[in-house]
Amino acid sequence: MSARQPASSPPRGPRLLLLSLLLLGAAPGPRRGSAFYLPGLAPVNFCEDEKKSDECKAEIELFVNRLDSVESVLPYEYTAFDFCQASEGKRPSENLGQVLFGERIEPSPYKFTFNKEETCKLVCTKTYNTEKAEDKQKLDFLKKSMLLNYQHHWIVDNMPVTWCYEVEDSQRFCNPGFPIGCYITDKGHAKDACVISSEFHERDTFYIFNHVDIKIHYHVVETGSMGARLVAAKLEPKSFKHTHIDKPDCSGPPMDISNKASGEIRIAYTYSVSFEEDKNIRWASRWDYILESMPHTHIQWFSIMNSLVIVLFLSGMVAMIMLRTLHKDIARYNQMDSTEDAQEEFGWKLVHGDIFRPPRKGMLLSVFLGSGTQILIMTFVTLFFACLGFLSPANRGALMTCAVVLWVLLGTPAGYVAARFYKSFGGEKWKTNVLLTSFLCPGIVFADFFIMNLILWGEGSSAAIPFGTLVAILALWFCISVPLTFIGAYFGFKKNAIEHPVRTNQIPRQIPEQSFYTKPLPGIIMGGILPFGCIFIQLFFILNSIWSHQMYYMFGFLFLVFIILVITCSEATILLCYFHLCAEDYHWQWRSFLTSGFTAVYFLIYAIHYFFSKLQITGTASTILYFGYTMIMVLIFFLFTGTIGFFACFWFVTKIYSVVKVD
Repeated sequence: MSARQPASSPPRGPRLLLLSLLLLGAAPGPRRGSAFYLPGLAPVNFCEDEKKSDECKAEIELFVNRLDSVESVLPYEYTAFDFCQASEGKRPSENLGQVLFGERIEPSPYKFTFNKEETCKLVCTKTYNTEKAEDKQKLDFLKKSMLLNYQHHWIVDNMPVTWCYEVEDSQRFCNPGFPIGCYITDKGHAKDACVISSEFHERDTFYIFNHVDIKIHYHVVETGSMGARLVAAKLEPKSFKHTHIDKPDCSGPPMDISNKASGEIRIAYTYSVSFEEDKNIRWASRWDYILESMPHTHIQWFSIMNSLVIVLFLSGMVAMIMLRTLHKDIARYNQMDSTEDAQEEFGWKLVHGDIFRPPRKGMLLSVFLGSGTQILIMTFVTLFFACLGFLSPANRGALMTCAVVLWVLLGTPAGYVAARFYKSFGGEKWKTNVLLTSFLCPGIVFADFFIMNLILWGEGSSAAIPFGTLVAILALWFCISVPLTFIGAYFGFKKNAIEHPVRTNQIPRQIPEQSFYTKPLPGIIMGGILPFGCIFIQLFFILNSIWSHQMYYMFGFLFLVFIILVITCSEATILLCYFHLCAEDYHWQWRSFLTSGFTAVYFLIYAIHYFFSKLQITGTASTILYFGYTMIMVLIFFLFTGTIGFFACFWFVTKIYSVVKVD
């Protein structure tokens, strides 16, 4: 099988990676110390007879999550398919992050008793008459989902039920999902999971995996509380036609559904479950076998080293300019006493009377800076908590919930920064400024999100946000974020305008003819290359986790890359800012924002390349959704990187003009 078999959507099961693992981003090793766990993620003990003790329970529940595919952006709820349904059972509550990601966890008809083995137990039988329109529609939907390789995601004791198989180089890959079935094309080519058995050979035929062999591994608790803890749940999907459907024996040919089949088709769903004690795996490290099967950790280190080389190179350049060139410039400028010397001024000192001249479209720039500050702080805090394990994949949806809540609460710094800079740009329309800060960028994101949601609604996907959740998001925005932005803006406008180290002349200085390299566009295009070079490998893993449903747990790497990105954006912008000032071009405000913000354009180009080269997404709706969500990410990334560039350049310009003597 190909190693590109899709893994699960956001991972399931309590797995708090060790602080050291996350901060170092190291590959999960076979041995672990003890991990710390958060409230609500305590282990559950199981025993054969729960009457003996209140501390353990005998029944093991299996939950089902939404089904997804790498060939389609549209996930569907388990109930959208005609599988066996649970007669009753409490549905777990979902947090905001899970709802936004389209997770729908429901009870299943698969129920086990601890240490009680079952063989070929019948769950239910589904009958389809191809002459009935309703039955034909259900069967066609099942066929379409097999064609697109939709995957089940089952959960036992908050752990993903995995399907482990051999990939290249005799490595074992554990996929937290397994396919509904597979298809043999009319030319006899086996698609996806059909390669696992030579029995799947009929042309133009679907084979449905209607039987699963589940093996549950447990670890007996040695001290303290009674019972055992589940440390792994693995399954193997199989296909059987079941000669005696009422008394299945799990033998015979596979369950095939020919594309040309007509009349009555009966599918019996069965399962076998067995239990095995595993003394080597502790409950605290039960995720290791999944994470160890994930490749690419060495590439992560390569990516970090690559980024660090770029940072060192840039830091060297900036240090050289700061210490040598600037130091000489300042010493020379400050030694000039006579007017004759002053007339021979050159370089960046010449534009001291214009350097803090308010930029054109200062209103828009200040609004972008406010929103960028909000995103910058949100990203830093979210990644910091993720590194400490608070937002581990164990807490499903916690990362998204944390990001949304932080964004809402960070309205105050957004309003403050926007107001402060707008005032320093000489702006007076404070009401327009605060309204734009509250509504412009969030409004664009929400509008895009709402259009994507309409498409998801139309397609009947589980990823469509329910109307109630949309109202809740709007309430968070209007009732909490907007008032907080107004409070921030109030304090920003109340404070005195930012004092600049040099006065601005009344008459603007004429900018001399610029060479090709110091013109705005080439500088902006060049400026985004280095920051993008630091992140593009990490970007591959992030896009994989979003679109190919692979696990993302390397928050330590991500935090390191985030710090490197901030440094690179700052240094690249300062470098180009210095060259432009030496060329007597003092329009640095927008240029510094756009120089590092242009990294987002490279991100967009990479996302387009990723779509065509790595994904197998088909269908108009999925394509629109991919690019719709990508545009949201690009806008957020543009504001985030642009703000870093502006603040770095603002600090640099203020610093160099505060140490030079000006008449």
